[in-house]
Amino acid sequence: MASFLVCYGTGEGQTATIATRIADVLGERGHDVTTVDASEVPPTLELDDFDAVLVGASIHVGKHQPSVREFVSSNRETLSAMPSAFFQVSLSSGAEGGEAQAAGYVESFVEDTGWHPDRIGLFGGALRYSEYGFLKRLLMKQLAKRTVPEQPAPDPSGDVEFTEWDEVEAFAADVAAFVEGRLGIAPPADDRDEDG
Repeated sequence: MASFLVCYGTGEGQTATIATRIADVLGERGHDVTTVDASEVPPTLELDDFDAVLVGASIHVGKHQPSVREFVSSNRETLSAMPSAFFQVSLSSGAEGGEAQAAGYVESFVEDTGWHPDRIGLFGGALRYSEYGFLKRLLMKQLAKRTVPEQPAPDPSGDVEFTEWDEVEAFAADVAAFVEGRLGIAPPADDRDEDG
């Protein structure tokens, strides 16, 4: 069993929801998982207490959360010495043809922080119209029409989710398998049965 830290930054909560799903997948594989919002990292948190770290951030106005950038920049050496992964949540990842823009955000993040994670996941986010004020709702609807012309049906609140949950779970399983391999931990029995 390995110990994982999942540290994330979130705007309207979709990245937090994705971080929770990742933590659930890791936990189902028998690992110990701690999740923490990058803006609320306790001063007693020590990265050396974990075997691996996943960091997640969402894109707002072309930028990742400052708390995530600060967390990564201040812990770059420790992160670089251990198995690590980065996941990004954006409308670009949910839009057809938006992959290049989403990848560009990651490249900028890596260049700015100097951290090169072992695994990277790009996930579509959500439009939380129910949480926006009138002006922001209007602006976001206009932006969404340009960015993601074909949108999934909204939920009853009018919110629209672009996250492909199978991709999130596959990413978490891939990170877990990578860490298990690096640390010499046997994979869960289900994975051994499929391989064997």
